[in-house]
Amino acid sequence: MLIRYKTSEDGKAEKQAEIYQPLEHGITNDLIDPDAFKIARRLRNHGHSAYIVGGAVRDLLLGKHPKDFDLVTDALPGRIRKLFRNSRVIGKRFRLVHIFFRDKIIEVSTFRAREAGGFNNVYGVVEEDVLRRDFTMNALYYCPIDRIVIDYVGGYRDITERRVRPVIPLNRIFVEDPVRMVRALKYAVGTRGKLVGPLRRQIKRERDRLEECSQSRMTEEVFKILLSGDAAEVFRQVRKYKLLQYMLPEVSSLIRSTRDYRKRFFRSMERLDEETRERDEMHRSIALAHLCADYLYTLSEFRELRKIPFKEAYIDIKRFIHPVVPANRDVEKALAYLLKRRKRYLQNGGW
Repeated sequence: MLIRYKTSEDGKAEKQAEIYQPLEHGITNDLIDPDAFKIARRLRNHGHSAYIVGGAVRDLLLGKHPKDFDLVTDALPGRIRKLFRNSRVIGKRFRLVHIFFRDKIIEVSTFRAREAGGFNNVYGVVEEDVLRRDFTMNALYYCPIDRIVIDYVGGYRDITERRVRPVIPLNRIFVEDPVRMVRALKYAVGTRGKLVGPLRRQIKRERDRLEECSQSRMTEEVFKILLSGDAAEVFRQVRKYKLLQYMLPEVSSLIRSTRDYRKRFFRSMERLDEETRERDEMHRSIALAHLCADYLYTLSEFRELRKIPFKEAYIDIKRFIHPVVPANRDVEKALAYLLKRRKRYLQNGGW
């Protein structure tokens, strides 16, 4: 491991970052999405820095295969757009660039300043950008050209020691974004780790802030859990921390009040996890079907009907999963899937 130093205000050498070499971090470029590598190489060839950042680096260090590769750079959005014809600048509060390939989109953002002073689109340097990350395990920068991992906040050790620790101060982290409570628990489950004590206590103090979360944010977070391959355990943890009542209040209520439903629900989530791990890609509608099956088949007003009416069941499912608001087509596909498999579910006593 190498140490990067900076000069402090009093003129002394001060540790700035730890740099991990290929033999230490074990990431090889054959694990990197080839299009993400091409983006990094073109940015470097034109005089810019380029790093893969966030969940992809975390997952690579854990021996997993990331689905998404996000990059950060010192190049401004307009410059990125000129370098990549197959791109589009998006966003208002903070502009970033989507680079389009046939089967995917890769997101490239410019380093953000630590403090924007109330202004949007204020750019900075990597040393500031890292302080805008939520947790240390998501604040590692991998340069695929030099094949080094740069760690400004101790995230590498936190990953190896399976520890979820915040970068943003505790008195701000959930004020800025309450969904980070759910993400913290999801990361703990995904790394087979645990939250540091102060973070656990802060979640318990501020969990009511999840009421402020928009429906769109909550929807995306619930689907990320459903498609994670760890849905059963994540839902156990969010229930333990009393967050489920804000995410899926009807599910939370039934889990508390109906023992049979609780057993069926977690068995359905375990089955979903098995299917997710077996497939290259799990469709959102199938995940939604697993979420709603036990309610529709055993507790809804349609449970004893020989034929479930599609329109009425569709409305009831949307009510059941509120405030989660998936696309209508996903609800329709989920319900069609459930109606086809109702007989088998009832014969087997579950999935």
